[in-house]
Amino acid sequence: MVMKYLQNLGRSLMLPVAVLPAAAILMGIGYWIDPSGWGGGSPIAAFLIKAGGAIIDNMSILFAVGVALGMSKDKDGSAALSGLVAFLTVTTLLGTGTVAMLQGVDPTEVNAAFGKISNQFIGILSGIVASVMYNRFSKVQLPDALAFFSGKRLVPIMTSVAMLVVSLVLFFVWPIIYTGLVNFGEAIIDLGAVGAGIYGFFNRLLIPTGLHHALNSVFWFDVAGINDINNFLGGVGEKGITGRYQAGFFPVMMFGLPAAALAMYHTAKTKRKKQAASLLMAAAFAAFFTGVTEPLEFAFMFLAPALYVVHAAITGISLFIAASFQWTAGFAFSAGFVDFFLSLRNPMANHPWMLVVQGLVVAVIYYVLFRFLITKFNLKTPGREDDDEVAGDAQASGESRFAAMAAQIYEGLGGDANVTSVDNCVTRLRLEVKNMDAVDQKKIKATGVPGINVVGKNSIQVIVGTNVQFVADEISKIRKN
Repeated sequence: MVMKYLQNLGRSLMLPVAVLPAAAILMGIGYWIDPSGWGGGSPIAAFLIKAGGAIIDNMSILFAVGVALGMSKDKDGSAALSGLVAFLTVTTLLGTGTVAMLQGVDPTEVNAAFGKISNQFIGILSGIVASVMYNRFSKVQLPDALAFFSGKRLVPIMTSVAMLVVSLVLFFVWPIIYTGLVNFGEAIIDLGAVGAGIYGFFNRLLIPTGLHHALNSVFWFDVAGINDINNFLGGVGEKGITGRYQAGFFPVMMFGLPAAALAMYHTAKTKRKKQAASLLMAAAFAAFFTGVTEPLEFAFMFLAPALYVVHAAITGISLFIAASFQWTAGFAFSAGFVDFFLSLRNPMANHPWMLVVQGLVVAVIYYVLFRFLITKFNLKTPGREDDDEVAGDAQASGESRFAAMAAQIYEGLGGDANVTSVDNCVTRLRLEVKNMDAVDQKKIKATGVPGINVVGKNSIQVIVGTNVQFVADEISKIRKN
């Protein structure tokens, strides 16, 4: 049940994740044009960086809206609006300025955790809460005096109320989590190369929550005196040591993750390869060129969480190896090709080309491991989800065909007298009926659909194909008439 919920969550993230690679590439090109000024020295670079940043910097909002929409039972726009309401409520209530007022202190005295409240975890949490509120209250009818607020209009209201409770809990819990991670980072500093490996593992493991920023602050900046990024860029410190908390990411981001994307593409269902390729290859290029890995990582971290733990473990090993041999390179943006190329000129770089050699080995490991684990355990990576059957005859275009198909399917289900709920995912109609015995499966199959799946006493799925949305829309028209 938990795994299925995570897979549904992963599918819900596909909509916002799909826009991230293009944004990452725009930022990478802009940074390539103006690596030192980040747009300050080039209007073209500034335009590209800000255009990409408009998406990348607001991932948490996109996730709030996308998860709320994807997890709601009928994919209604009011669910998406409620996701935004949820996110705005919690981030406003737990923003530094508001917390300062609640605590009666100066904003500079507020725990640093509240300055990082607008993260991916909060976005996903907001979307989940909004979807739960939509599924629970979208059909509720209030007394006549309050009828205006019935149904879908009630959902954002109940969502904001729910987020008051969530915010109250996070008010006490969030600083503990954040501070605990900072203290954990400081505790592993003295472990040398092993500490770098531990940091690399938890850095990736915390990506879904956005809390990796707390850990990064210890190693990359001047929270605990390491200041790895600024020291490397400024040529300060010991060659071979400064940069150890950055170097091991290059083999993973430039070589490992693109190889993982290739493995996921090769293991995708035949009729889903093109669809999987459009996401995976763009995300892989973004990881290689810019070092922005979230588009690729979010594409499988919820669909196949065990695989993501493997990814985190390899990242930790990569940082440990690079630190052990004192191969160093650094970045100002992220561990992609742009920063690697620029760091070659840095006097603190120590045998940086060995990171390429390491990267080639890491790529083989990623590809072999990912391909083996995906096929061995049937992991639901992009292109391998449960909803991966693609119809043959049902793929034909034409509004009249979809209308005719929808009418026959709906009649086979028993029509208004028997159908209580209609929903769809990527390739399937998901329906709830009063009496399964009233369903005429032969009539439904006569439309050319590739299959029918009865999943419960009152739940049935009709596998249509990638054009399922058009059939679902036609059924919705029938139900309204």
